[in-house]
Amino acid sequence: MSGVPLENPRRASVIGDVITQLEAMVVSGEWPVGTRIPPEPELVTALGVGRNSIREAVRALAHSGMLEVRQGTGTWVRADSGLGAALERYVRRADARHVLEVRRGLEREAARLAATHRTAEELAGLVAALGRQHDLAGAGDRDGFVRGDLEFHRLVVAAAHNPVLGELLDHLGGALATAIEVTVDAQQAAGVAAFTVHTDLVEAISARDADAAGAASDALLDELLAVLDGAP
Repeated sequence: MSGVPLENPRRASVIGDVITQLEAMVVSGEWPVGTRIPPEPELVTALGVGRNSIREAVRALAHSGMLEVRQGTGTWVRADSGLGAALERYVRRADARHVLEVRRGLEREAARLAATHRTAEELAGLVAALGRQHDLAGAGDRDGFVRGDLEFHRLVVAAAHNPVLGELLDHLGGALATAIEVTVDAQQAAGVAAFTVHTDLVEAISARDADAAGAASDALLDELLAVLDGAP
């Protein structure tokens, strides 16, 4: 038989088992995103397999985007799911406007669900975040406002109580951050206050009005899209 040699089935099974175990440590939060995983000798001892099996498993998870091997500093967790890793790879290459258009639909559903499922504590968190946004806008703190705006969106998504929706939106965050930065810069250049359409969204979520929450979310993302379209 000619061609590419077949891999030993037993070795492939061992590597598959190691991949599953390492992936489980990430997904469970035992190894959080942004942290370094244990060094190779520790993994060899803990899993009772050879170095080559560990290396192959790490290489496979690095290829998927879940792990990142950094020369001289070890291996780090980059994403907490295969879906997240795949989305991040794709989004990095995509046009920001196209990503934001997709996010608009997901944000609308998150807002509608938040109006239905939010708790009193989550509503209080949104009201507090809205107050901080007004303070940061008044102070002209551009970077603080952008960070606060992203946090506001995360709070809305959290109040939706849908982990799948949250996962998708979390990995589409780069386009949102870009749009917010462009919007704030454009408004500052025009000498006007940062947008305050968040107020309608909070009021709709407070009233448990799903239709109004969806409409407010659309208005918010439409404003971001409009400013993004006008960016140089």
